[in-house]
Parts: sequence; C-alpha cells; structure tokens
Amino acid sequence: MSLRIGVDTGGTFTDVCAFDEADGRVHVRKVSSTPDDPGRAIVQGVAELLEQIGDREIGEVSYFAHGTTVGTNALLTGRGVTTGLITTKGFRDLLELGRGRRPDMYDPQADKPEPFVARRHRLEVTERVRHTGAVETPLDEDEVRAAVRFLKGEGVDSIAVCLLYSYLFADHERRIGEIIAEEHPDAYVSLSSEVLPEFREYERLSTVVTNSYVGPVVYRYLARLRATLAENGLRAVPHVTQSNGGVIPFQTAESMPVRLVLSGPSTGVVGAAEICASAGFPDIITFDMGGTSSDISLVQGGRPKVTAGMELDGRPIRSPMLDIHTVGAGGGSIGWIDSGDHLRVGPQSAGAFPGPACYGNGEEAAVTDANVVLQMLNPEYLLNGQMKIDREASVRAVERLARPLGLTVEEAALGMLRVVTANMARAIRVVSVKRGYDPRDYALVPFGGAGPLHASRLARELGMRTIVVPEVPGAQSALGLLMTDVRTDFMRTQITVISPDHLDELRAGFDVLEQQADAWFAHEDIDASDRGSVRRLELRYAGQNFELAVEVPDGPLDEELVGRIVEEFHAAHERVYGYRSPESRIEAVTFRLEASGQAARVELREDAMSGEDAGGAVVGTRETCFDPAAGYISIPVYDRSLLAPGNRISGPAIVEQMDTTTVLLPGDECTVDTLRNLVIRTGEQR
Repeated sequence: MSLRIGVDTGGTFTDVCAFDEADGRVHVRKVSSTPDDPGRAIVQGVAELLEQIGDREIGEVSYFAHGTTVGTNALLTGRGVTTGLITTKGFRDLLELGRGRRPDMYDPQADKPEPFVARRHRLEVTERVRHTGAVETPLDEDEVRAAVRFLKGEGVDSIAVCLLYSYLFADHERRIGEIIAEEHPDAYVSLSSEVLPEFREYERLSTVVTNSYVGPVVYRYLARLRATLAENGLRAVPHVTQSNGGVIPFQTAESMPVRLVLSGPSTGVVGAAEICASAGFPDIITFDMGGTSSDISLVQGGRPKVTAGMELDGRPIRSPMLDIHTVGAGGGSIGWIDSGDHLRVGPQSAGAFPGPACYGNGEEAAVTDANVVLQMLNPEYLLNGQMKIDREASVRAVERLARPLGLTVEEAALGMLRVVTANMARAIRVVSVKRGYDPRDYALVPFGGAGPLHASRLARELGMRTIVVPEVPGAQSALGLLMTDVRTDFMRTQITVISPDHLDELRAGFDVLEQQADAWFAHEDIDASDRGSVRRLELRYAGQNFELAVEVPDGPLDEELVGRIVEEFHAAHERVYGYRSPESRIEAVTFRLEASGQAARVELREDAMSGEDAGGAVVGTRETCFDPAAGYISIPVYDRSLLAPGNRISGPAIVEQMDTTTVLLPGDECTVDTLRNLVIRTGEQR
C-alpha cells in the first residue's frame, strides 16, 4: 500500500488529494459537494481520483484523512437533535442568561440566539460542590433518575450534563452519566467534566450543550462514512481533522464533535505553515477563499496561532483550535444592491447549487461571474475541462446589477471585486492589526479555489509585498491533511501564582495533564519515539478577568523557566493592550497540554532551478479587463504544470492549473521557487 489520501469537504466543491509514496507525486481531484449527504461526494471523488491516477484500488490506501463541515453546518442551520440538560439546582436558565450582555450594545432590538435546549428540557438536580472541590450537598440520585425518565419520555435524543464545579470534582457528573446509561441507554451523553474541565460555567455549559446538540449528527455521519469506506475496500483506519489542526480516528472524534467545528479549514493552515517555512517564509497570513467563505489565519515562526475558543452564531464554544477568522466572502458570494443604492457582495452565497450563473443553474451574479465577465477566469471551462462555463449567463447576471446603478457590465464586475476585496481585508485586519501585528511584515498565502485569483488585489489593499501561492492551492486543505499529526488537547483550571515560591503547584498542574496524555498515547498506540507535547499557560495580572496564553518552553519548571514565562507574558500583554505592569502579581488560570503523535506525512520535494524564461509554459493569450477605461487587453496565459523552478513571469498575466487560477496584476513579478511555489512580489498599490 503506497497511497495516502486527504479529503476536504467545502460548501461548493469536495477536494480529494492523493500522495503516492512510490514516486512522490501529488494528485488532485475536485467534485461538486453533495450537501444532502457529504459522504456521497467523498466516495465519488476518491473513486474518480483512483481511476485518474491509473486504475488504483482503495485497498492500496495506507492512510485516509477527512476534513468535514457537518458539525458546523448543523449548528448554523439548527439541524441538531432534540437535546436535554441536567444541571445544578438554581442554574436552569444560565443558558439564556449567559453573561447578561446584549448581542449588540447599541441595538436594543437585537435578539439572542435561541438556546439549543428548550426550557422544559432543562432540569435541575440537588447537589453542591464548593469552589474548593469539597462536597457540600451530595447528589440526589432519585432526582437524577426522575429527570432522565422525563427526558426519555419527551423523546430527547441527547443529554448534556453540566454541574457547577465539576471541573474540580467530577464524581457527580460521572454518576449522572451512569444513571443515564441505565435509564436511557440510547441517549448520546456529554459530560462537561470530560468535554471542557475549565471554570466559567456559562462557556462550559454552552460548549457541552453544543457537543450534545450536534453529537448524534456527527456520530451518524462518521459511522456511516466509515462503514461505506470499509465496504468499498478501505482497510486503513480513517482519521478526521480537528479544530486544533491535528487528526484523530473517526471513532475517537465521534464522542467529541465540538472539537470539529473548524475541521475543514484548519489543516490548510497547518500545511501552508509547513510549506512556507521550508520555502523561507515562516511569518505568513493564510487566506483560504472557497465558494462560500474565506478563512483567515496568522502564522508566526512557522507555527499557527492557537486560541482557546470562539463564538459561533452568538454562542461561545471553548475548545482548543487554530485562530481562524471566517468572513462570508467566497467565489459564490452574491452581489446585490442595498436600500441606499450601494453595491454589496455577500454574505449570501450561491453555494454548490445553483452556484454562480456561469455554472448554468443560477441567475444571480456571484463573484465568480464577475471574474468570468472580465475573463480573469477561463470563459469556457474550469477544472481542466471538467466544468463548462457559460460566459453569456455571467454577463446577463452582472448586467442586471449594473443597469440600476448606471454602470457598464465591466464597471459592475470590477466593483464587485473591489467590494469583496474590502470585505476580506477587514477580516485580515481582525487577526493582525487588531491583535498587534502589522500585515506588511507577513507574506500572504492564498489557497482555496478562489484565493490566488484575488490575492494580488488583497495584498495591495493591505500593503503586503509578498505572495506565496502553494503548488496545489485549490486543494491545500486536502493536502494539509497529509501533513499533520495525530493530536489532542488536555486542560484543567487551577489558579496558581506564577513565582518561584509556587513551583511545586505549577509542576503538579502539568503532572496531571501529562498522566492523561500518557494514557492517550497508549490508547492510540503511538510509539514513544513519535510522541510530542506542547505546554501552555493562560495567565493574567491578579484582578483581571481575562487571560493571555503563553507557551511554556521545554525543560524542567525551575526559577529560570518561570522568569522566561513572566517576561513572555509581559511582552504579550503589552502587544495586545499597549502596556505592561511589572509590579503586579501574575496568576496562571488554566493549564494546557497539547499532545501529538507524529504521523507519516507528505515529504516536500525540491527541484533544481532552471532558467528564467517561462515562454515554454505559455499556452495562449486572453482578452482581459483590469480597467474599464482601458478596456480589454491581451495578456499571456501560462500552464502552471509547465513552469519550472527559476522561471519568471511579469504581470499582467494569468497562470492556470486544474484547481485554481492565479492572476498577476500589472507590475507584479513572479518567480517559481524550488518547491514549485509561485512567489509574487506585488507592484505598487493602485
């Protein structure tokens, strides 16, 4: 067996990427996603790719990994299961009370999202644990049994359990879990002490309820896909990517679906970080533009930024994840005119069906249609001829937008590109400028089917001078699945003063997590030589209510290491908030341990440099419009598969490949490096 396959399911396309260990070649296939059953597109894509590379058999696949949006989509569309909640007496309504804040401070009419658990299915039981972890009131098991029987009678499919201080004393929650297994064995059960053993009861409650709400949906999907792949002949254990950028076996993920919220985009960031670090660009901002949305992330020193949680549709989710910001700006984002007669783009998307007008099913103008009108995209076909394009349909769709605005079709199309570029630039500023980083110090790394198409405009908008386009950008997330490790996270809240006088407490905090990690390594059968871990502390000045994460360097926790941790926290606080307070006491709040097992991965292959002349890769010319006043001009079109390391291209030009199109604006200079990346130096901002 010599094939390793990664599959990433997007809103418009499902990308399948195979790495052949025998010859080191990477093969890519794109098929339209099937939102009603994403597994159908996966099976189809894998079958087509195996046929494409020479009638190979799925039994030859030694590694299979998958990035999925099933859980995220269930959350955003409200298609989870009927869920119940058992909590400490007095905390039934915490799910609605939250932090007592309005969604929008200046909008008194703004509505909070509907809770995933109806009030009649939120039940209280008698028990109380103090903040020290000591039991004040024992658990009333009769109340628990009555609550479970009621929920079963109500047709509840999944039950979340969240007690007030379960992160300090988990026995009561474990006992409730045992009673649920006795009284309602078919129920999907989530215990907050297992899902999120941290303080802040609202965030913990929201997270465990989210886990329960989508748990059965994700469980059934992964179990069905696992069975289908096995029936088709897959013998390897299938893995799924998590929000933290690592992968775990399907069966392990089925019990913790909340950790898959960013399953789709996370591995694209991991793969881009590795590729660009090898190419000499350790500091990058990734820009993953697909059909429905764009995902942005910042990588520093070759390592993606990690965060402890996010807010999805107004609901907090606490789970270790890569720091990815999403905006509704993709190739399928629809152009429209607001009440003030202004041109807007997105967040509404044409999706996989009907798709942009040029796909032949829809009538509304999408960003893809604007690119087809201007002929920055091939006006006849995409995906090397797999998908026919109807340019006249794009012209008609964009014209319907242009007419009320008094614009030509070309002016309206360029206007759509400017608007969507501004939307994406704002998203990049969220992960950079707003967090103390200057985007001009980073290289922009575009991927996804539409990323390289818009990269030069976006870089100029932000003053970024370098763009690195990976070898297979349209399937970067699928390729990234073959460049990541098996990974999971352990955490616990233990408020501890950071000082040499509290070294024993600091060591004890990590000792507990390291024991859990050792048990996980053994369960996943990871060899000692392949094991790795990263320690982090969430720190704050005493009296503050929020923390900053600081990585704990390798080595024993001694006075010297504590001093380095303190200095790193001061620097992080100054970068984020603009000041430091050296005289203040520093507290550790949450201890974190990221455990990873090294997996077989794609080896980056370097080619020898060739000459600068790229004329052999020119496959034609195309009339393209960059400026309505200048009209259409003839520019060269290059076949990326014919480019060699060392080749140079001057813009304006178009570089086509099966999975994407890269546009060089006038003034851009592009060089192919030894890893076959396109390294673009942008021209002056226009």
